[in-house]
Parts: sequence; C-alpha cells; structure tokens
Amino acid sequence: MRPAFPLLLAAALVTTGASARSPQPNPKGEAALAKMLEGRVAGKPVSCISTTNSRSSQIIDGTAVVYQSTGRTIYVNRPKIGADVLDNDDILVTRIWGAQLCNLDQVTLVDRTSRFQHGFVSLGDFVPYTKPKG
Repeated sequence: MRPAFPLLLAAALVTTGASARSPQPNPKGEAALAKMLEGRVAGKPVSCISTTNSRSSQIIDGTAVVYQSTGRTIYVNRPKIGADVLDNDDILVTRIWGAQLCNLDQVTLVDRTSRFQHGFVSLGDFVPYTKPKG
C-alpha cells in the first residue's frame, strides 16, 4: 500500500492546480507590485506576521499577496505554491491557528462571482517593506 501514496499525492497536486514547476513571473503583477513598493525599503524576511496588527490584504495577480499592517510597514508574501493562480478578484479564505499567519499556512482561493473554491496557495516568508521616516 505504501508505494501508491506518492502517486496519489502527485495526482492530487495535479488536479488541484499545484505544480512542481517554477512559475513564470507575471509581468503585469511584477509591475503592480513594484509600483506599490516604490519608496519602501525591504527588511529581513520573517516566517510569521501578527493578525492583530494586519488591517487588510491585497492580491497582486499571479505574483503575491500584500498584507497591510498598522504603521508604515507592509508585508509581501510570494507563495511557495500557487502564486500563478492568484487573481485580484479572488477571496482569500485563511484558517489561522492562533494570532499569527505563518509561512506554513495554506490559503484557499474562492471565486468572488461563483463562490466556488478554485485553488489554494501555500504561503512563503513575509518580506517587510517600510517607508523611511521623513
């Protein structure tokens, strides 16, 4: 029975849209993210962010999820799996265990119009970008 498990896992990944291939950068998404990050300085990536300090999230098509925190910092998360299916018209459904969102968490993507789940992303590290004072 054990040898069949890797085959079942591979089939599940293929049918859910996850892939082992490296996703190609989305030029429009990268441009939108670069514009959003103008004037900000990147900090050291962190594995978790506080949900109590997060005000909102924004999807950058095919690229990343940006989490707005209180203060001058935003956190950019480039998912390890599924970034290529991100669509700014999706609803992010996140199950959080505790008061932090971490790089091990999965976020389900739900179509805003049909309300059907159509994929997921597996989060990566969160890179803080801060506006310098003055």
